[in-house]
Amino acid sequence: MSASDHSGSPAYSKNTIEFLAVAKSYCDFLEEIESVDRNRFIETMLRLLPLLYLKGSLLPETELISDGELERFATETHYGLLAEKMSELLGEDDSYLNAFDPDVILADGPVAASISEDIADIWQALYDFIEVFRLGYDETMNDALYLCRDDFAAGWGQQTLDALRALHSVKYNGEEAQSY
Repeated sequence: MSASDHSGSPAYSKNTIEFLAVAKSYCDFLEEIESVDRNRFIETMLRLLPLLYLKGSLLPETELISDGELERFATETHYGLLAEKMSELLGEDDSYLNAFDPDVILADGPVAASISEDIADIWQALYDFIEVFRLGYDETMNDALYLCRDDFAAGWGQQTLDALRALHSVKYNGEEAQSY
């Protein structure tokens, strides 16, 4: 299929390609987490998370083509290693109170959450999205775009904001920060 044949496909839209670039930067950075110090981690996340949210909010609408499941590429082991390393970098600052968690309705107040788990959850969704696009099959790329956009609305978009809010507090409120 030539490039001109893709012109109407949401998977090849400018907004999708820009999102893909930011998502790849996010995942590539986390792949190097072993060699990153705490300050660089916080600084980079404070720059990438807003971009990720913006580009995620601009993803085009599409419809599912297939009724099958998309292949998953992110493993639980890789997820666990990323989350563990980020948790080590952040120490006590990894935990924060999340007043926006859906479970807050069942609780008496804010729910405890983890920056490292939020960032790893986002990584998992984006890694799978990138890998499907890497394969280059139009149908699965379309479905990955649909699922990524849907998951942005229902999950990782809010987690992006939650992690950003918590990291902002860590950076700008110092050691005595009360996470919220």
